[in-house]
Amino acid sequence: MAAERCAGGRPRGRRVAAVSLVALAALATGCEPGTAEGAQDVPPPVRATQAAAPTPSPFLTAPAPTTEDAKPSTAPPPSPSASTAAPAPPPTTARPAPEPSTAPPPRVLMRTGSESERVRELQARLRQIGHFGRNPTGYYGSVTADAVRSFQAKRRLPVTGSTDAVTWQRLLAMTRVPTAAELDPPTERPVAAPDERCLKGRVLCISKKSRTLAWMNDGKVVSAMDVRFGSEYTPTREGVFEVFWKSRDHVSTLYDTPMPYALFFSGGQAVHYSADFAANGYGGASHGCVNVRDKKKVAALFDQVKTGDKVVVSW
Repeated sequence: MAAERCAGGRPRGRRVAAVSLVALAALATGCEPGTAEGAQDVPPPVRATQAAAPTPSPFLTAPAPTTEDAKPSTAPPPSPSASTAAPAPPPTTARPAPEPSTAPPPRVLMRTGSESERVRELQARLRQIGHFGRNPTGYYGSVTADAVRSFQAKRRLPVTGSTDAVTWQRLLAMTRVPTAAELDPPTERPVAAPDERCLKGRVLCISKKSRTLAWMNDGKVVSAMDVRFGSEYTPTREGVFEVFWKSRDHVSTLYDTPMPYALFFSGGQAVHYSADFAANGYGGASHGCVNVRDKKKVAALFDQVKTGDKVVVSW
């Protein structure tokens, strides 16, 4: 029986087979089927260089498109980058207030009223460098305090008038060890020629003119010291007397003042040590007694003089 043919004279089975071969070839090469000529209602294929727009997700809201020079009206200005931003200043730490010094003040070695051989050395050393203008007495009075203030002020030390450890060490560094003559000079004033009544025996020869006392044995001066006398209202009596009483730690019953190493020769008048004379010099006067300002010397004199020794007071 002859094969069945389709309209047009070709067999229908051969046409079906040809169409199947074309479809298989298209699937094997991955190509899309071509567009039939004359079909105008199908959009042109998308070029290979254009990316298809993604389908927006129903759960996200797309931002509004902006141009390059568009500035959001509500967005804050961009912050500068870490490389261009000015560094933040370091945190300032307040300095703690200085605590008050807890160091103790220098120890005071000598002050007004002190009396010792060290005071005598202090005076001798101050005299070496021009701060003490008289002989050492061993007593720390107003004159010595003024000399110490002068020394402290010149060396920029606390000006107290008292000799503390710092002042003393500075003075030692600037001076030498005083000699015996510097520590115990004969007198500040030259001894006057002795009254002729002083040339024999053991005599306290006292001159108002030279303001000195010479302790003499048979015309020879054993020791000498500066003295002062009473004022015009309470003058020291002149003449020849003798020591009738010795009182080492005497205190005046009339004036209630100390009279150490008192050698009484006429009533209540005596040769004795005077702290006021040691401190203030000739700026004051006694109540009639013969004041000695060198305690060391008058102490030695007190030990040597005996009751009954002669006393001569003259001009």
